[in-house]
Amino acid sequence: MLALELKSFHAIAHSGSITKAAQQLGISQPTVTSHLRQLEARYGIELFYRQGKGVYLSEQGERLLPQVEGLMQQAAQIDFSLRDLRDLKSGKLRVGATGPYYIMDVLRRFCQAYPGVEMKLSIDNSQRVLSSLLDYQLDVIASSFLVDDERIIRVLLASDPLVVVLRRDHPLAARKRVRIAELCRHAILMREAGSMTRELCQQVFRQAGQEPGQVLEIGSREAICWAIVCGLGASLLPMREVPAHPDIVTLSISDVSMHLNEYVYCLKERAHGHAIRAFLDQVQADLPAL
Repeated sequence: MLALELKSFHAIAHSGSITKAAQQLGISQPTVTSHLRQLEARYGIELFYRQGKGVYLSEQGERLLPQVEGLMQQAAQIDFSLRDLRDLKSGKLRVGATGPYYIMDVLRRFCQAYPGVEMKLSIDNSQRVLSSLLDYQLDVIASSFLVDDERIIRVLLASDPLVVVLRRDHPLAARKRVRIAELCRHAILMREAGSMTRELCQQVFRQAGQEPGQVLEIGSREAICWAIVCGLGASLLPMREVPAHPDIVTLSISDVSMHLNEYVYCLKERAHGHAIRAFLDQVQADLPAL
């Protein structure tokens, strides 16, 4: 209530009239009069002298006015800052992802649309980015792990087919398509246990009723790609994760179809935030929400 009373005091002091102050504030004259009387009665002071239909500041009112003007300026600055946040002319968005392959295009489009918003991207494993989202340390995350949680909103970001990746001089490299049984006769490079890519690869082998004869486990996508270049074997990778390299070729799988789905998550209670909502809109520009 004090803020409203001081706002009425400020308007009266500058207009010299309760009627004009009410018009400026867009409220009724009795309301402005009530604000003034309550302020004066609460502190036992007289802020204005009445003169005809107008009013002018008392000595106490003159001493108070500079302080109230300072408050009004601060209020205007706060309003300006809040409008900037609402209109995404400023602010910050903290994004977490398990890899750069699917999120970068959304980040690019978001930064182009809202250049005033500071962007921070953290790359980590699925469990840690999810934990950071739940702890409010991240605003949105991207992960290939399917999470069903009533606290979280999930939006599909990408659906990427698995392809066979091998070196240009590999015995299968001349093919355009290959069966899993043929691939399993050669060394297979696979991610570590717990990786979504590894889980999808195992699903491919199960669907084809095959088991790789030789498996080399490697702990990162980048290391697998270098191992392919070095001739250590072939691998199954999502298409977008295959690096552009003159010694690497990709083949389609002829007998099994498997896709890696990438999702964007945010907390349901925070989905109304302007920056988060705008980011989800960028994601949904091409693909529908699940």
